[in-house]
This record gives sequence, C-alpha cells and structure tokens, in this order.
Amino acid sequence: MVLRDTDDGRIEVQPRQFPTNRGGLCQKGWTAADLLDHPDRLTTPLVRDPSGMLRPATWAAALDRIVDGLRTVQRAHGRDAVAVFGGGGLTNEKAYALGKFARVALRTRHIDYNGRWCMSSAAAAGLRAFGVDRGLPFPLTDLGRTDTLLLVGANPAETMPPLMRHVTDQRARGGRLIVVDPRLTATARQADLHLQPLPGTDLAVANALLHIALTEGLIDREYVAARTEGFDAVRRTVAEYWPAEVERLSGVPVADLEATARALGTAGSAMILTARGAEQHAKGVDTVSAYVNLALALGLPGRPHSGYGCLTGQGNGQGGREHGQKSDQLPGYRKIDDPAARAHVAGVWGVDPAELPGPGVPAYQLLDSLGTPDGPRALLVFGSNPVVSAPRAARVESRLRGLDLLVVADFLRSETAELADVVLPVAQWAEEDGTMTNLEGRVLRRRALRRPPPGVRTDLTVLADLAARLDAPDPVPTGPAADPAVDRFPTDPRVVFAELRRASAGGVADYAGVSWERIESADGVFWPCPDPDGPDSPRLFADTFPTPTGRARFHAVRHRPAAEPVCADYPLHFTTGRVLAQYQSGTQTRRVDALRRAAPHGFVELHPDLAARLGVGDGDEVRVASRRGELRAPARLSPTIRPDTVFAPFHWPGAARANSVTNDALDPVSGMPEFKICAVRVERA
Repeated sequence: MVLRDTDDGRIEVQPRQFPTNRGGLCQKGWTAADLLDHPDRLTTPLVRDPSGMLRPATWAAALDRIVDGLRTVQRAHGRDAVAVFGGGGLTNEKAYALGKFARVALRTRHIDYNGRWCMSSAAAAGLRAFGVDRGLPFPLTDLGRTDTLLLVGANPAETMPPLMRHVTDQRARGGRLIVVDPRLTATARQADLHLQPLPGTDLAVANALLHIALTEGLIDREYVAARTEGFDAVRRTVAEYWPAEVERLSGVPVADLEATARALGTAGSAMILTARGAEQHAKGVDTVSAYVNLALALGLPGRPHSGYGCLTGQGNGQGGREHGQKSDQLPGYRKIDDPAARAHVAGVWGVDPAELPGPGVPAYQLLDSLGTPDGPRALLVFGSNPVVSAPRAARVESRLRGLDLLVVADFLRSETAELADVVLPVAQWAEEDGTMTNLEGRVLRRRALRRPPPGVRTDLTVLADLAARLDAPDPVPTGPAADPAVDRFPTDPRVVFAELRRASAGGVADYAGVSWERIESADGVFWPCPDPDGPDSPRLFADTFPTPTGRARFHAVRHRPAAEPVCADYPLHFTTGRVLAQYQSGTQTRRVDALRRAAPHGFVELHPDLAARLGVGDGDEVRVASRRGELRAPARLSPTIRPDTVFAPFHWPGAARANSVTNDALDPVSGMPEFKICAVRVERA
C-alpha cells in the first residue's frame, strides 16, 4: 500500500498494484492510517512509580531504570536471568538486531517470539522434508493457475482477503477448491467440496487421502523413485488408515475423502496449503508432514503450479523467523548449536564464537518459566502482547506480574504494557524504513512516510541506546564476511540490512545478493539469492531439494488423540480463530472505529442444537470453562459449526479472552501450543 496526504490534512491509504494483492486491501489495510495520529498513541516513556502507577518519564530516566534493573538481575541470577520476547511483525532489520542484542549485549540464551505460535509447525515439517522453510516455494500468483487447490485449516477470505483474488482466478479457470475446516467459514462457502472434520483429526484425514491415492493408483511412482526417500515406511503406515475408519474418527464421509484424493491425483496440477487450523496442535508438525507426504506421493513439489505450501499468519511471519529471533537460531536460518554457523555469525558481529550463548527454549516454555527459581527474572518485549495471545493466558499474565523487571516497547498501551515497569514509545510502520519478507520468500521494501512524532524512537535506536548503556563490547570483526567499519548496534536500517546480508550469506535463507536497490528495481527479490549479480529464486525444487541427498524426505506419522480428550465434566471441543475486522491480539484493530463497529466484541459460536440443549439463545452471555480458565461472551448461533464444537475468536482481552481457556500442551518438535482444540463445558452465564 501507499499513503498520501489529503486536502483536509488526513492521511489516506491507497492500494498499490502488486503481483500478490493486485491493488486489493482488506478492511484492516484500508483503515491502517487511522492509528498514525490516534489519541492513544504513546509519545513519551512511562515508568512505574512507587505507588504502582505508570507515569511519564524522560528517555534518560526510562533507559537508566531498565539498565539498572537488568544489571541487578544479572548480577544476582546470571546472564540467562534476562529474556527477550519479539514479534512476527517486526521488520527483518529489527528482528535481526533483536537477536544480536540478546546474544551480544545481554549475552542471554533466552530469546523467542510470538511467531513460535504461528508457523513453527509448518516450518519444522518443511525443514525435515525439503531442507528449507519457505511458506510458499512458488509465487502466490501460481494459485490462480492450479487445477485443484486443497486448503487445510485456512480461512483466507477473512484472514488474507487479497489472496482470494487468486482463488477466484483459479475457480474462473475451472479449477476445483476443496477446504478442510471444522466450520463452514467464508472460505469454505466458496469451495466445491467442504470436509468438516472433528478438530484434531486432520492428520488422520491426510493419511486416509494417501491411502486412497495408493489404492486407486494415483501415486506418481516415477517421481517418488527419482526424487524422494523414505516412502516405504509411509506406505506401510497409511495402509492402516482405511477410509471407513477415518470417517468414524473424523466425521468426514468416505465419499468426500475419495472425491478429494481423486481431485488431487487426477489433476494436471494441484496444490496443498495448510494454515493454523492444521498446525496449532501438539501434533502440528506430524499433521503438516502428513500433507507433505501426500504432496510428495502425488509428485507435486517442483512441478508447475503445484506443490505444498503454508499460509503466513503475521505481517512478517516469514522474515521474522529467519534472522535470529528464534531460540535455536542465528541469522540466515542457521542453527545456533552449529559450530560453523557460530563462527560465521560471530565473525560478522566481531565477537568470540565461544561467547555466543547456546539454544534457549521455545516461546511458551520461556514465558511459563518467568519469575520461577530457575527462570528469567526480567523480560524485554518488542512487538508482542502475550497477555492476550499466549495460551493459558491467565497463567502467563501471572508470570509477567511476578517479574523483577518487565519492559515493553510499543506504540500503544497493550494489555502487556499495562503490566510493565517501563513502557517505551516506538515508531510504527509508516514512520521507519526497512524490509519485510512475505509468504513467498519475496523480500519487500517498507518506506517511511514521515518521521516519528517528537519523543518517539525507533526500535533500532532503543536497542542501540540500551547496548551503549550496558557497555556492550566494541566489535572486532574477523573473517571474510566482516566489515571493520561496522557499528556495535547501528540505528540506520539500511546499514543493519547490509550487516544482515553478510550474516545470512551461505545460510539456508541467504540474503547476500539482496539489496534495497535491487528490491526497489523489481517487485521484490526472492531468497535464496546469494549473488548480487545472479538470479533470485521465485520457484524452488524444480530439479533438486536442499537436503544432503538432493531428495525430499517422507516421514511416517500416525494420528494420535488431542492432548486433552472430552469427558463428562468437559464434553465439548473448543477451537479458536480470527474474524475479518480484527487482527491478532487486537491492540491496534480494537482502536480503529470502523473495525470496532464491524466487530465490537468477542463471541462464542454454537450450533443451534447444542444451544437448545443448554437453554441458550442467540445473544445470551455464555460461560466457556476449561481446566485452565474461562471466558464469557455472547452466544452466536450458527448451523455451520459442528454440534460437538464451540468456537471463539482470540482478539479480545478481559472476560472474553479466548486464550484463558486454551491448552498449553506443546508439540515436541516445534514447541507449538495446542491452541486449536481443548475440552470445555458451556453454560448460560
């Protein structure tokens, strides 16, 4: 999008003609400028006084309070007693600088980010199958040219409306759209076929589809033999997933399973895309692997207008996880426990590789350990609101309240900022330059429209100021990737990006050949792009996979029940999601008048038959209780949801906070919490 000043002094959003959105914006995009001069905008630091109130303070006082607190905590409890929590909406430059700040200035191993709750399961499955994690290994425009499109746990009509233009193109060409979702969403209503499984059974559905493809001879055996490994174990496993048994387990009729397998297996081109509905489970990595197995068995990855992909959930969901915010990661998607990776990045940063800390723990484990005897005692939060967005949110809120020091950098007073000892006012999207990487792996430029208001600093400046006060060591760059003129923590995003390029060089996500000038001369640059004068990579896997053998890897996976089964006390399944007019924890969108009018409050969606049994009418306030907490919100009756399932959006705090109820059971590989299913009971409030 672009912005312009109107004759009456307002700032107006205008969509930009671009391959991904083709001039379209969602309601949130059209209203984005409403926040630039919002009366709730933070323009001065806030420091909690002895009475417990947040009071305006100077920057010097706020930074001194932070540094004194950090030093006190680390002297008493060690370097790992301080933690950093980032966000998937930060620019690439800020995500990179945050990871560097944690490891060089604070020298703590404890850093993770809210993207752990977004695409981590798909990322882990993609890495182990393909050797690379890129949301879409092909341009988004390919969606409009595929013959069969399978969307699993995805509702882009409400979460990514501009993407639906490509789905419309696909349908107009005569393509088939199949949606797997427990609810008849706005996306599912447009589908040729809607599979409505019990939440938590997507893996079984995928294995049944592959079982049918094998039985009916739809497998691309030549592709499997030439380009993959590990298929025999998968073939033996899916032999157990008889369609009739999976119908009993999931509720999806055999006829629909067969129609889906045939639509995929007989199409000239086909795509399988997953999103949070399939991934936010304690078996999310295995569930995604099951759909990757199906795609590989049908010979889809690397074929024109075909393949497997994952839909992003945050503004920089792809780039935010590539350059060091994750607990086990260094820039370029390098592993922090890899000696060669440590040596390369340490050389760019001008530190001894031995001084870099080791891996930390994923996001929920980090938050759940706060304030405990062995956990961090201080936390710095950039671009996240875990009081609303974390699973088992009441417990996380309690952990945050128990810290010795909580610092939040934001441009609005989020629910997490309300708990902070220090709140730092930082620039928002239209006030700083940088880059973002979209779900295609396309690196894009974000340009500043104006300078931040007086009293507001950028996140890069905040990190540089803190590092200077913490006496972070001057860099001593070594090795071929080093720059002897580099600052400790530069505040110019162009300079930070140049350093990011050197740090990512040779990594899985190689940005070495990407420059701001190159991005601006084209419609972005697709990584990997190692050579400034060489091509970028809009499509992956045409000839090989970036694995040790060059082959994609199957992984045999089995369905297992949800971490928390229903029972007599908690007889219903609970699931969460988004609505069109709100976004994430709602810190921004709940302050936009047009969006607030469109979606003013939370709700609980119930099937009319279930509501009748409970004596609940449309609009009645209901109480949804799990073993972890409860939410209260008006009932919304809908015949399109399963009678054994209830749904609530997660954008609201307070009594309507859906994540008070959700389960903190974790995927053992990705650390993804089981947001999408838990056992609850519902009653009229």
